[in-house]
Amino acid sequence: MSSVPRNTRLYNQAIEILRLSRSISNYLIYDLAPLESNGTENPYVYFTGDIVRHSDSLAPEIIKAESQTFQDDRLRHAASLDRLTSSLYATCERLERAESSGKDFVRLLRSEVRKFRKLQHKWMMTL
Repeated sequence: MSSVPRNTRLYNQAIEILRLSRSISNYLIYDLAPLESNGTENPYVYFTGDIVRHSDSLAPEIIKAESQTFQDDRLRHAASLDRLTSSLYATCERLERAESSGKDFVRLLRSEVRKFRKLQHKWMMTL
């Protein structure tokens, strides 16, 4: 498997999204970790881990897609990348509804995911 992707712009954007997701998750976890007034945990706390998990899979999926010999295999990995991107975007939207001072950071992440999607669609045409 090749470790250097052909489309470095897409790959670099995926790495940037991962860095941003980790920073945002670390910031939000302190806002969302304390228990609610009724003793329950904040349901949004788990979404902070989801953004990191989805972001962490973007770059490897790009490499997997580009390293495949057969087009069907490349397209399968590209479809997986598309699902990850959609999940990440939806999770960002959910986190924006959380009562946290980090909503603006989540909006920034969602904006970066939108840029990634545009690059991703162009990249998928080249596979």
